[in-house]
Amino acid sequence: MSKRVAISSAMTTSLLLVVGLGGGCRSAAGDPEPFNAPSSDASADVVDASTELDATNEPEADAPFFDPDTGEKDAPEVLVEPPCDNDNLDGDEDGDGWSVAQGDCNDCTELMNPGALDIPGGVDEDCNGTPDDEPFGCDEGLAVEGNDPMDAARALGLCRIADPDAPMATKSWGLLSAKYVFVDGSATSGTPKFFGTDCMGDGNQGTPPNSLSRGILPQFGNATTPMGGASMLALSTGVARSGVNGMSPAGAHMCTKSGTPSGFPTPSEAACPGQNIDTDTTAYDSIALEIQIRTPTNAQSFSFDFNFFTYEYPNYICSQYNDFFVALMWPVTAANVLHNNICFDTQGNPVSVNNGFLEVCPPGTHGGKVFDCPLGIGELAGTGFEGRGANWWLRTSAPIEPGETITLRFGVWDMGDDAYDSTVLLDNVVWDTGDLQLPPFTDRPPK
Repeated sequence: MSKRVAISSAMTTSLLLVVGLGGGCRSAAGDPEPFNAPSSDASADVVDASTELDATNEPEADAPFFDPDTGEKDAPEVLVEPPCDNDNLDGDEDGDGWSVAQGDCNDCTELMNPGALDIPGGVDEDCNGTPDDEPFGCDEGLAVEGNDPMDAARALGLCRIADPDAPMATKSWGLLSAKYVFVDGSATSGTPKFFGTDCMGDGNQGTPPNSLSRGILPQFGNATTPMGGASMLALSTGVARSGVNGMSPAGAHMCTKSGTPSGFPTPSEAACPGQNIDTDTTAYDSIALEIQIRTPTNAQSFSFDFNFFTYEYPNYICSQYNDFFVALMWPVTAANVLHNNICFDTQGNPVSVNNGFLEVCPPGTHGGKVFDCPLGIGELAGTGFEGRGANWWLRTSAPIEPGETITLRFGVWDMGDDAYDSTVLLDNVVWDTGDLQLPPFTDRPPK
Protein backbone atom coordinates (compact mmCIF):
# COMPACT_ATOMS: atom_id res chain seq x y z
CA MET A 1 0.00 0.00 0.00
CA SER A 2 1.24 3.49 -0.77
CA LYS A 3 0.55 6.82 0.84
CA ARG A 4 0.00 10.03 -1.12
CA VAL A 5 1.31 13.22 0.42
CA ALA A 6 1.46 16.77 -0.93
CA ILE A 7 4.11 19.20 0.23
CA SER A 8 4.01 22.73 -1.17
CA SER A 9 7.18 23.54 -3.03
CA ALA A 10 9.48 26.40 -2.41
CA MET A 11 8.29 27.96 -5.55
CA THR A 12 4.51 28.06 -5.55
CA THR A 13 3.19 24.76 -6.47
CA SER A 14 3.03 21.83 -4.14
CA LEU A 15 5.12 18.71 -4.23
CA LEU A 16 2.95 15.60 -4.11
CA LEU A 17 4.53 12.45 -2.79
CA VAL A 18 3.31 8.88 -2.81
CA VAL A 19 4.98 6.97 -0.04
CA GLY A 20 5.26 3.32 0.89
CA LEU A 21 7.68 1.01 2.68
CA GLY A 22 7.29 -1.97 0.39
CA GLY A 23 9.67 -1.20 -2.48
CA GLY A 24 13.42 -1.60 -2.56
CA CYS A 25 15.72 1.30 -3.47
CA ARG A 26 18.96 1.11 -5.37
CA SER A 27 22.22 2.76 -4.53
CA ALA A 28 22.48 6.48 -5.14
CA ALA A 29 26.26 6.40 -5.35
CA GLY A 30 27.97 7.33 -8.58
CA ASP A 31 25.80 9.96 -10.29
CA PRO A 32 26.03 10.26 -14.10
CA GLU A 33 28.13 12.97 -15.66
CA PRO A 34 26.43 16.40 -15.98
CA PHE A 35 24.03 16.54 -18.94
CA ASN A 36 24.92 18.60 -21.97
CA ALA A 37 22.99 17.28 -24.96
CA PRO A 38 22.12 13.74 -26.04
CA SER A 39 24.15 12.47 -28.95
CA SER A 40 21.38 10.07 -29.96
CA ASP A 41 17.99 8.86 -28.82
CA ALA A 42 18.08 6.95 -25.56
CA SER A 43 14.80 5.25 -26.32
CA ALA A 44 13.11 2.97 -28.82
CA ASP A 45 11.90 4.28 -32.18
CA VAL A 46 8.64 2.31 -32.18
CA VAL A 47 5.71 2.95 -29.89
CA ASP A 48 4.50 -0.30 -28.33
CA ALA A 49 0.71 -0.11 -28.30
CA SER A 50 0.58 -3.04 -25.90
CA THR A 51 1.89 -0.79 -23.14
CA GLU A 52 -1.11 1.55 -23.20
CA LEU A 53 -2.54 2.06 -19.73
CA ASP A 54 -5.95 2.82 -18.37
CA ALA A 55 -6.54 5.26 -15.53
CA THR A 56 -7.79 2.36 -13.41
CA ASN A 57 -4.21 1.07 -13.25
CA GLU A 58 -2.95 4.18 -11.51
CA PRO A 59 -1.87 3.10 -8.00
CA GLU A 60 -2.49 6.44 -6.27
CA ALA A 61 -6.26 6.53 -5.79
CA ASP A 62 -7.86 7.26 -2.41
CA ALA A 63 -4.53 7.93 -0.71
CA PRO A 64 -4.31 10.11 2.43
CA PHE A 65 -3.56 13.74 1.65
CA PHE A 66 -1.18 16.22 3.26
CA ASP A 67 -2.49 19.77 2.82
CA PRO A 68 0.44 21.97 1.66
CA ASP A 69 -1.20 25.16 2.86
CA THR A 70 -2.29 24.13 6.38
CA GLY A 71 0.20 21.34 7.07
CA GLU A 72 -2.66 19.08 8.18
CA LYS A 73 -2.70 15.40 7.30
CA ASP A 74 -5.84 13.41 6.49
CA ALA A 75 -5.81 10.07 8.30
CA PRO A 76 -2.00 9.86 8.40
CA GLU A 77 -0.37 6.46 8.28
CA VAL A 78 2.15 5.93 11.07
CA LEU A 79 5.50 4.94 9.61
CA VAL A 80 7.68 2.79 11.84
CA GLU A 81 11.45 2.92 11.63
CA PRO A 82 12.96 -0.59 11.66
CA PRO A 83 15.34 -1.24 14.58
CA CYS A 84 19.04 -1.14 13.71
CA ASP A 85 22.18 -1.11 15.81
CA ASN A 86 24.32 0.52 13.07
CA ASP A 87 27.44 -1.13 14.48
CA ASN A 88 29.18 -1.56 11.10
CA LEU A 89 30.33 2.03 10.61
CA ASP A 90 32.08 1.61 7.27
CA GLY A 91 29.97 -1.10 5.68
CA ASP A 92 26.75 -0.70 3.69
CA GLU A 93 24.46 -3.34 5.17
CA ASP A 94 21.33 -2.21 3.31
CA GLY A 95 23.03 -1.60 -0.06
CA ASP A 96 21.78 1.95 -0.48
CA GLY A 97 25.19 3.48 -1.22
CA TRP A 98 25.77 5.03 2.22
CA SER A 99 27.59 3.69 5.24
CA VAL A 100 26.85 4.81 8.79
CA ALA A 101 30.06 6.82 8.70
CA GLN A 102 28.78 8.55 5.55
CA GLY A 103 25.51 9.61 7.16
CA ASP A 104 23.19 6.59 6.92
CA CYS A 105 21.15 6.82 10.12
CA ASN A 106 19.59 3.37 9.63
CA ASP A 107 21.74 0.86 7.76
CA CYS A 108 19.02 -1.79 7.97
CA THR A 109 16.70 -0.22 5.37
CA GLU A 110 17.51 1.28 1.98
CA LEU A 111 14.58 3.68 2.47
CA MET A 112 16.56 5.82 4.94
CA ASN A 113 19.71 7.72 3.91
CA PRO A 114 20.74 11.32 3.13
CA GLY A 115 19.33 10.99 -0.41
CA ALA A 116 15.81 9.99 0.62
CA LEU A 117 12.60 11.98 0.51
CA ASP A 118 11.48 12.94 4.02
CA ILE A 119 7.89 11.76 4.35
CA PRO A 120 5.41 13.17 6.91
CA GLY A 121 4.93 10.49 9.57
CA GLY A 122 7.58 11.04 12.24
CA VAL A 123 10.50 9.16 10.64
CA ASP A 124 13.70 10.96 9.61
CA GLU A 125 14.10 9.30 6.19
CA ASP A 126 16.77 11.75 5.00
CA CYS A 127 18.88 11.31 8.15
CA ASN A 128 19.41 15.03 8.79
CA GLY A 129 18.28 14.83 12.41
CA THR A 130 14.83 16.37 11.89
CA PRO A 131 11.84 14.28 10.78
CA ASP A 132 9.28 15.64 8.32
CA ASP A 133 11.23 18.73 7.24
CA GLU A 134 10.94 18.70 3.44
CA PRO A 135 10.94 22.35 2.27
CA PHE A 136 7.68 23.69 0.88
CA GLY A 137 6.00 26.97 -0.08
CA CYS A 138 8.82 28.12 -2.37
CA ASP A 139 6.43 29.13 -5.16
CA GLU A 140 4.88 31.99 -3.21
CA GLY A 141 5.62 35.58 -4.22
CA LEU A 142 7.62 34.75 -7.35
CA ALA A 143 8.01 37.41 -10.04
CA VAL A 144 5.61 36.93 -12.95
CA GLU A 145 8.44 37.46 -15.47
CA GLY A 146 10.15 34.25 -14.35
CA ASN A 147 13.56 35.59 -15.32
CA ASP A 148 15.32 33.24 -12.90
CA PRO A 149 14.95 29.68 -14.26
CA MET A 150 15.33 28.37 -10.70
CA ASP A 151 12.10 30.22 -9.92
CA ALA A 152 10.50 28.45 -12.87
CA ALA A 153 11.51 25.14 -11.30
CA ARG A 154 10.11 26.31 -7.96
CA ALA A 155 6.82 26.99 -9.72
CA LEU A 156 6.75 23.29 -10.59
CA GLY A 157 6.98 22.38 -6.90
CA LEU A 158 10.71 21.71 -6.63
CA CYS A 159 11.73 23.35 -3.38
CA ARG A 160 14.76 21.29 -2.41
CA ILE A 161 18.01 22.49 -3.98
CA ALA A 162 20.84 19.96 -4.07
CA ASP A 163 24.60 20.50 -4.31
CA PRO A 164 26.08 18.68 -7.34
CA ASP A 165 29.38 18.26 -5.47
CA ALA A 166 28.03 17.44 -2.01
CA PRO A 167 29.86 14.82 0.08
CA MET A 168 27.93 11.63 0.83
CA ALA A 169 26.81 12.87 4.27
CA THR A 170 24.86 15.75 2.69
CA LYS A 171 24.16 14.30 -0.77
CA SER A 172 20.43 14.97 -0.78
CA TRP A 173 17.94 14.61 -3.57
CA GLY A 174 16.88 17.87 -5.22
CA LEU A 175 17.16 20.34 -8.06
CA LEU A 176 20.70 20.60 -9.41
CA SER A 177 20.28 23.16 -12.20
CA ALA A 178 17.74 25.00 -14.34
CA LYS A 179 18.00 27.01 -17.54
CA TYR A 180 15.89 28.35 -20.40
CA VAL A 181 16.82 26.98 -23.81
CA PHE A 182 15.22 26.41 -27.19
CA VAL A 183 13.48 23.08 -27.71
CA ASP A 184 16.56 21.55 -29.36
CA GLY A 185 18.68 22.48 -26.34
CA SER A 186 20.45 25.37 -28.06
CA ALA A 187 20.91 28.71 -26.32
CA THR A 188 20.78 31.29 -29.14
CA SER A 189 18.32 31.94 -31.95
CA GLY A 190 18.96 31.45 -35.63
CA THR A 191 17.70 33.92 -38.23
CA PRO A 192 13.97 34.51 -37.57
CA LYS A 193 11.30 35.24 -40.16
CA PHE A 194 10.67 38.76 -38.86
CA PHE A 195 12.76 41.57 -37.37
CA GLY A 196 12.38 44.93 -35.69
CA THR A 197 8.96 46.51 -35.28
CA ASP A 198 7.18 43.30 -36.32
CA CYS A 199 8.51 41.55 -33.20
CA MET A 200 7.10 41.37 -29.68
CA GLY A 201 9.55 41.24 -26.81
CA ASP A 202 13.30 40.74 -27.14
CA GLY A 203 13.60 37.90 -29.66
CA ASN A 204 16.13 38.31 -32.46
CA GLN A 205 18.96 36.51 -34.20
CA GLY A 206 21.56 35.46 -31.63
CA THR A 207 19.30 36.02 -28.61
CA PRO A 208 18.10 33.48 -26.04
CA PRO A 209 14.41 32.52 -26.03
CA ASN A 210 12.07 35.51 -25.95
CA SER A 211 11.54 36.55 -22.32
CA LEU A 212 7.82 37.19 -22.93
CA SER A 213 7.37 33.51 -23.80
CA ARG A 214 7.72 32.50 -20.15
CA GLY A 215 5.81 33.47 -17.04
CA ILE A 216 4.98 32.40 -13.49
CA LEU A 217 1.26 32.78 -12.99
CA PRO A 218 -1.13 32.50 -10.02
CA GLN A 219 -4.05 32.10 -12.45
CA PHE A 220 -4.68 31.76 -16.18
CA GLY A 221 -7.92 33.24 -17.42
CA ASN A 222 -11.00 33.14 -15.23
CA ALA A 223 -10.92 29.49 -14.21
CA THR A 224 -7.45 27.93 -14.39
CA THR A 225 -5.55 27.85 -11.11
CA PRO A 226 -2.45 25.90 -10.03
CA MET A 227 -2.77 22.21 -9.30
CA GLY A 228 -0.58 22.69 -6.26
CA GLY A 229 0.78 25.63 -4.29
CA ALA A 230 0.45 29.27 -5.30
CA SER A 231 1.68 29.45 -8.90
CA MET A 232 2.42 27.56 -12.12
CA LEU A 233 4.84 27.93 -15.00
CA ALA A 234 3.63 29.10 -18.43
CA LEU A 235 5.60 28.55 -21.65
CA SER A 236 4.25 29.94 -24.92
CA THR A 237 4.96 30.38 -28.60
CA GLY A 238 3.42 33.81 -28.00
CA VAL A 239 3.12 35.82 -24.78
CA ALA A 240 2.89 33.65 -21.65
CA ARG A 241 0.14 35.66 -19.94
CA SER A 242 -3.64 35.55 -19.69
CA GLY A 243 -5.80 37.39 -22.18
CA VAL A 244 -4.91 39.18 -25.39
CA ASN A 245 -1.43 40.74 -25.42
CA GLY A 246 -0.80 42.63 -28.64
CA MET A 247 -1.15 40.04 -31.40
CA SER A 248 -0.84 37.12 -28.98
CA PRO A 249 -2.33 34.54 -29.01
CA ALA A 250 -3.76 35.30 -32.49
CA GLY A 251 -0.28 35.24 -34.01
CA ALA A 252 2.47 37.27 -32.38
CA HIS A 253 5.93 37.28 -33.95
CA MET A 254 8.33 36.38 -31.12
CA CYS A 255 11.17 36.44 -33.66
CA THR A 256 13.23 33.40 -32.74
CA LYS A 257 14.14 30.24 -34.63
CA SER A 258 15.85 26.99 -33.68
CA GLY A 259 15.85 23.34 -34.61
CA THR A 260 13.27 20.88 -33.36
CA PRO A 261 14.28 18.28 -30.74
CA SER A 262 16.16 15.27 -32.06
CA GLY A 263 13.75 12.98 -33.90
CA PHE A 264 10.99 15.58 -34.25
CA PRO A 265 8.59 16.22 -35.72
CA THR A 266 7.29 12.67 -35.42
CA PRO A 267 4.69 11.48 -37.94
CA SER A 268 1.08 12.16 -36.91
CA GLU A 269 -0.18 9.16 -38.88
CA ALA A 270 -2.34 7.92 -36.02
CA ALA A 271 -3.97 11.32 -35.47
CA CYS A 272 -4.05 12.40 -39.14
CA PRO A 273 -4.20 9.27 -41.34
CA GLY A 274 -2.86 9.68 -44.86
CA GLN A 275 -1.58 13.21 -44.29
CA ASN A 276 2.15 13.83 -44.59
CA ILE A 277 2.27 17.03 -42.54
CA ASP A 278 5.21 16.59 -40.17
CA THR A 279 8.26 17.40 -42.24
CA ASP A 280 9.61 20.77 -40.99
CA THR A 281 12.57 20.50 -38.60
CA THR A 282 12.54 24.24 -37.91
CA ALA A 283 11.07 25.37 -34.59
CA TYR A 284 9.67 28.91 -34.60
CA ASP A 285 9.10 30.93 -31.42
CA SER A 286 10.17 28.01 -29.25
CA ILE A 287 11.06 28.00 -25.56
CA ALA A 288 11.94 25.27 -23.09
CA LEU A 289 12.80 24.91 -19.42
CA GLU A 290 15.56 22.37 -18.87
CA ILE A 291 16.12 21.11 -15.33
CA GLN A 292 18.44 18.54 -13.80
CA ILE A 293 17.30 16.67 -10.69
CA ARG A 294 18.94 14.13 -8.42
CA THR A 295 15.94 11.92 -7.65
CA PRO A 296 15.03 10.64 -4.17
CA THR A 297 16.51 7.25 -3.34
CA ASN A 298 13.13 6.06 -2.06
CA ALA A 299 11.15 7.09 -5.18
CA GLN A 300 10.17 4.82 -8.06
CA SER A 301 8.51 7.33 -10.39
CA PHE A 302 7.39 10.94 -10.71
CA SER A 303 4.58 12.90 -12.33
CA PHE A 304 3.72 16.43 -13.39
CA ASP A 305 0.55 18.21 -14.53
CA PHE A 306 0.14 20.19 -17.75
CA ASN A 307 -2.58 22.16 -19.54
CA PHE A 308 -2.16 22.96 -23.26
CA PHE A 309 -4.06 25.81 -24.94
CA THR A 310 -3.89 26.35 -28.70
CA TYR A 311 -5.22 29.04 -31.03
CA GLU A 312 -4.94 26.62 -33.97
CA TYR A 313 -8.31 25.06 -33.19
CA PRO A 314 -10.50 24.97 -35.25
CA ASN A 315 -8.74 26.43 -38.31
CA TYR A 316 -5.55 24.37 -38.51
CA ILE A 317 -6.16 20.69 -37.80
CA CYS A 318 -3.73 18.12 -39.21
CA SER A 319 -1.77 20.95 -40.76
CA GLN A 320 1.90 21.61 -41.41
CA TYR A 321 1.53 24.68 -39.19
CA ASN A 322 0.83 22.97 -35.86
CA ASP A 323 2.34 23.77 -32.47
CA PHE A 324 3.75 21.01 -30.25
CA PHE A 325 4.48 20.45 -26.57
CA VAL A 326 6.98 17.80 -25.45
CA ALA A 327 8.45 16.66 -22.16
CA LEU A 328 11.84 15.14 -22.91
CA MET A 329 13.64 13.01 -20.35
CA TRP A 330 17.17 11.63 -20.11
CA PRO A 331 17.88 8.86 -19.32
CA VAL A 332 14.75 6.92 -20.29
CA THR A 333 14.47 3.20 -20.99
CA ALA A 334 10.72 2.54 -21.31
CA ALA A 335 9.81 0.76 -24.55
CA ASN A 336 6.78 2.97 -25.26
CA VAL A 337 8.78 6.22 -25.37
CA LEU A 338 9.67 7.76 -28.73
CA HIS A 339 12.64 10.14 -28.95
CA ASN A 340 12.76 10.66 -25.17
CA ASN A 341 9.30 12.28 -25.09
CA ILE A 342 7.34 10.94 -22.09
CA CYS A 343 4.19 12.98 -22.82
CA PHE A 344 1.88 11.45 -25.47
CA ASP A 345 -1.65 10.15 -25.99
CA THR A 346 -2.68 6.48 -26.21
CA GLN A 347 -1.78 6.43 -29.93
CA GLY A 348 1.71 7.77 -29.27
CA ASN A 349 1.00 11.27 -30.63
CA PRO A 350 2.85 14.16 -28.96
CA VAL A 351 0.71 16.94 -27.53
CA SER A 352 -0.75 19.21 -30.23
CA VAL A 353 -4.12 20.27 -31.60
CA ASN A 354 -4.26 16.89 -33.37
CA ASN A 355 -4.05 14.45 -30.48
CA GLY A 356 -6.78 12.85 -28.41
CA PHE A 357 -6.52 15.19 -25.44
CA LEU A 358 -8.25 18.26 -26.90
CA GLU A 359 -11.57 18.29 -25.01
CA VAL A 360 -12.10 21.94 -24.01
CA CYS A 361 -13.47 23.58 -27.17
CA PRO A 362 -16.59 24.40 -29.20
CA PRO A 363 -17.61 21.04 -30.74
CA GLY A 364 -17.43 20.47 -34.47
CA THR A 365 -15.83 18.59 -37.36
CA HIS A 366 -12.60 20.17 -38.52
CA GLY A 367 -9.77 18.89 -40.70
CA GLY A 368 -11.60 15.60 -41.14
CA LYS A 369 -11.70 15.00 -37.38
CA VAL A 370 -14.72 15.08 -35.06
CA PHE A 371 -14.25 17.05 -31.85
CA ASP A 372 -16.93 16.26 -29.25
CA CYS A 373 -15.44 18.72 -26.73
CA PRO A 374 -16.99 17.04 -23.65
CA LEU A 375 -15.47 19.55 -21.20
CA GLY A 376 -17.18 22.54 -22.80
CA ILE A 377 -15.74 26.03 -23.23
CA GLY A 378 -15.91 27.54 -19.74
CA GLU A 379 -12.22 27.02 -19.03
CA LEU A 380 -11.28 29.18 -22.02
CA ALA A 381 -12.84 32.35 -20.57
CA GLY A 382 -10.37 35.16 -20.00
CA THR A 383 -7.41 33.22 -21.40
CA GLY A 384 -7.27 34.86 -24.84
CA PHE A 385 -8.14 31.44 -26.31
CA GLU A 386 -11.92 31.96 -26.29
CA GLY A 387 -13.51 29.98 -29.12
CA ARG A 388 -10.31 27.95 -29.50
CA GLY A 389 -9.14 24.75 -27.78
CA ALA A 390 -7.37 23.27 -24.77
CA ASN A 391 -6.89 19.87 -23.18
CA TRP A 392 -7.49 20.95 -19.55
CA TRP A 393 -5.27 19.54 -16.80
CA LEU A 394 -3.57 16.23 -17.55
CA ARG A 395 -1.00 14.26 -15.56
CA THR A 396 2.03 12.52 -17.05
CA SER A 397 3.82 9.85 -14.99
CA ALA A 398 7.14 8.18 -15.74
CA PRO A 399 9.43 5.71 -13.94
CA ILE A 400 12.89 6.58 -12.64
CA GLU A 401 15.82 4.74 -11.11
CA PRO A 402 15.94 5.73 -7.43
CA GLY A 403 18.75 8.17 -6.74
CA GLU A 404 19.67 8.73 -10.39
CA THR A 405 20.24 12.15 -11.94
CA ILE A 406 17.68 12.94 -14.62
CA THR A 407 17.32 15.81 -17.08
CA LEU A 408 13.88 17.08 -18.09
CA ARG A 409 13.22 19.53 -20.91
CA PHE A 410 9.69 20.94 -21.14
CA GLY A 411 9.30 22.73 -24.47
CA VAL A 412 6.80 24.22 -26.92
CA TRP A 413 7.28 25.34 -30.53
CA ASP A 414 5.46 26.37 -33.70
CA MET A 415 5.97 24.31 -36.85
CA GLY A 416 5.80 25.70 -40.37
CA ASP A 417 5.53 29.39 -39.40
CA ASP A 418 5.21 31.61 -36.34
CA ALA A 419 1.48 32.40 -36.60
CA TYR A 420 -1.24 31.31 -34.13
CA ASP A 421 0.15 30.74 -30.65
CA SER A 422 -0.06 27.97 -28.06
CA THR A 423 0.58 28.10 -24.32
CA VAL A 424 1.29 25.24 -21.93
CA LEU A 425 0.89 25.49 -18.16
CA LEU A 426 3.09 23.23 -15.99
CA ASP A 427 2.75 22.43 -12.32
CA ASN A 428 2.81 19.97 -9.47
CA VAL A 429 5.84 17.66 -9.68
CA VAL A 430 5.14 14.50 -7.68
CA TRP A 431 7.39 11.71 -6.38
CA ASP A 432 5.92 8.24 -5.99
CA THR A 433 7.55 5.77 -3.60
CA GLY A 434 5.11 2.96 -4.25
CA ASP A 435 6.23 -0.46 -5.40
CA LEU A 436 5.25 -0.12 -9.08
CA GLN A 437 7.31 1.23 -11.98
CA LEU A 438 4.68 1.70 -14.68
CA PRO A 439 5.64 2.80 -18.21
CA PRO A 440 5.09 6.50 -18.97
CA PHE A 441 1.43 7.42 -19.46
CA THR A 442 -0.80 10.48 -19.44
CA ASP A 443 -4.32 10.70 -18.08
CA ARG A 444 -6.68 13.03 -16.23
CA PRO A 445 -5.76 13.46 -12.54
CA PRO A 446 -8.49 12.64 -10.03
CA LYS A 447 -10.68 15.59 -9.12
